[in-house]
Amino acid sequence: MNVHDSEKMSGIFAESGCSQSDDINKADVIVLNTCSIREKAEQKFYSKLGRLRKIKENRPELKIAVAGCIAQQKGDALFKSFPYVDFVFGPNNIDNLQNWIKDRSRITENRAQTTGLHTEISNNGSHITALQDNPDYHNMILPIKREGQVRAWVSIMYGCDNYCAYCVVPYTRGRERSRPVNDIYHEVMSLADWGCREITLLGQNVNSYGRKSSNNIDFTELLVKLHEVKGIERIRFVTSHPRDFSEKLIGAIKDLPKVCEHLHLPIQSGSDRVLELMNRGYTGKEYREKIDLLRQAVPEIAITTDIIVGFPGEREEDFQDTLNAMSDIGYDGIFAFKYSKRPHTKALALDGHIDDKIKSERLSTVLALQEDITHRKNKGHEGSIVEVLVEGLSENNPERLTGRTRTNKIVNFHGIETCTGNLLNIRVLEAKQHSLYGEKA
Repeated sequence: MNVHDSEKMSGIFAESGCSQSDDINKADVIVLNTCSIREKAEQKFYSKLGRLRKIKENRPELKIAVAGCIAQQKGDALFKSFPYVDFVFGPNNIDNLQNWIKDRSRITENRAQTTGLHTEISNNGSHITALQDNPDYHNMILPIKREGQVRAWVSIMYGCDNYCAYCVVPYTRGRERSRPVNDIYHEVMSLADWGCREITLLGQNVNSYGRKSSNNIDFTELLVKLHEVKGIERIRFVTSHPRDFSEKLIGAIKDLPKVCEHLHLPIQSGSDRVLELMNRGYTGKEYREKIDLLRQAVPEIAITTDIIVGFPGEREEDFQDTLNAMSDIGYDGIFAFKYSKRPHTKALALDGHIDDKIKSERLSTVLALQEDITHRKNKGHEGSIVEVLVEGLSENNPERLTGRTRTNKIVNFHGIETCTGNLLNIRVLEAKQHSLYGEKA
């Protein structure tokens, strides 16, 4: 989601006549688009922002903006710690970047009132914030400068109403809102006309798309509608919430050829006790039953997940439940993290916060187990022929092309760059830990 937000910011800059600088020391404007989902991401941001002080001292005319979830979370407090920051705006206020670029040298109190910006005059000049609730943001059509042409992100909804005990998203991105179906459809149509072959639909919980809107269409029906767009060959989506993952959606994955055989379904913990503390709304048994139904319908499905270790009150037996779930389900890949204290969340008030050393040990155990599972699954592809959407030159080896299978496996192979955007059949010769190597079949 943050990557796609950055694409929108880049689009606004480009539309305003600005070009991206390859040298941070020569830039006129620097924007840090932040994430606060974990404490580590926040620490990295503060470190980066601290290093910009020297650049600002040498070039006072430089403008620095802070965007994203930390901006929404900290607000005006950022100016107190970092007075050289000029503009702070939240994830639902990206449109205000247009106003700031147009008139960033002389924003007045009157202009701030007419644009929805809040202005604070300090000893360092004008400090600008745009953090207001913006219920119309999801209806706005903003310019987007895409990172590539083959694949594209498409937001279908914003915010979240689940209030998981560990998660700051409802407090930084707001309540759940679905984009109008026609806006999504026309965006996908334009992407197809542009030459895009694959789209990934984005939402904090895509399963609940349309539930609180006048669209009269749910997520599965949205998939059916987008499936009709000519030129789009593959459709993916993230993220699904297990509580709302339905047999109807399983049917869409099975029956719609363009919907890829890959699902990201965060389990977070294998322990029912911890899942209840997390306010996840499902049990381990219910989760596994849905996985079983999915694999019966789509045997070739690749499943990935999120796991949090060291949640407050997690006992050794709870952690073992997570390891057992990983072994039993056999994920193709995981994103695993140590529990991180986040402001406003209910987990802060829970008993039994766990020492960081124990959390680190548990995370290492989880990652080691998954390394074995992933490598074993990748080895199973050796000798097979897979369909690969070619994305371009490999970043690690420019003599090779890279792309992804329908199950989201990265495949590297020798070929010519003109193959970019094509669907090729590749014979897998060797399984690596996190990718496959092959040749054109």
